[in-house]
Amino acid sequence: MWKPLASMLTAALALSATLAQAQAPLRIVVGYPPGGSSDRVARIVADKLGAKLGIAVLVENKTGAGGRLSAQYVKSAPAQQPTLLLANPAVMLVAPLVFADAGYDAERDFRPLSHVNDYEFGVAVASAVPVRELSHLVAWLRANPHQANFGVPATGSLPHFFALMVGDAAQVRAEAVGYRGSAPLLTDLIGGQLPVAFDSFDSLLPQHEAGKIRILAVSSARRSPLAADIPTFREAGMDLVATGWNSFFAPMSMPKTQAERLAGLIHQLMQDPDTRRQFMAAKMAPVAASMAQTEAMLRAYRAQWAPVVQRSGFKP
Repeated sequence: MWKPLASMLTAALALSATLAQAQAPLRIVVGYPPGGSSDRVARIVADKLGAKLGIAVLVENKTGAGGRLSAQYVKSAPAQQPTLLLANPAVMLVAPLVFADAGYDAERDFRPLSHVNDYEFGVAVASAVPVRELSHLVAWLRANPHQANFGVPATGSLPHFFALMVGDAAQVRAEAVGYRGSAPLLTDLIGGQLPVAFDSFDSLLPQHEAGKIRILAVSSARRSPLAADIPTFREAGMDLVATGWNSFFAPMSMPKTQAERLAGLIHQLMQDPDTRRQFMAAKMAPVAASMAQTEAMLRAYRAQWAPVVQRSGFKP
């Protein structure tokens, strides 16, 4: 029992020494603005990882192009500047499928480290929109086609593709309005500039609980334990289930041994009860996955979602 713990401690000390000798902080790059779910994940892990390594772990928000700028930035990170990417399916699955040149190859330019959380999607309306059920929203959109716009945190994001799936199922044609992350999306939704929004459930839930917006349905197979009063899409009459994730990746410029050590430390952190409590307090479902488990998850996810993205015919 003690040998694995001793080995892990030795690896952590060796990694800390390597980074300290380089006199460079470890950077975690996120492709979305502060305040969104990806940013919250990065900051929880950065604080924990920094304490374990004894060095500064900084979160950098490289926004733009639906998260692609963050991947392009990390891909080009020099080996002497230790940098990780926290990415979701929009960056690592969707963009490489829909852009002729995304500026990176998700499978060749990055090494998957650790899958740290899953999330569902929700559809929400501004408090002034006179609907309280998904079926009412569909009827309202059909009756008000000139207002049939929906906001998403980024065009080409998984909430965007899920919204297209909902539109197809409801036989409603609507225009997507892409934002630079969840924070500005929610600002417009709360302010009434936007009638409907699709986003990750954890981003929508605090504003729903505050009474500023109304979530009509969640994309999970079962009701969320965080909000048991909100029905699933299946319960609301649409046979749709979808989830997303956040995972850490290292650029191929990072030495493999260093990447493996960081993967092990993040996996260890995600098993820590306090880390898991912080995730749950932030309305997020924590996942503790090894490097091998993360690679297997990514393969299965690509097999499931690549056909969905390709069939949508989405063009940026």
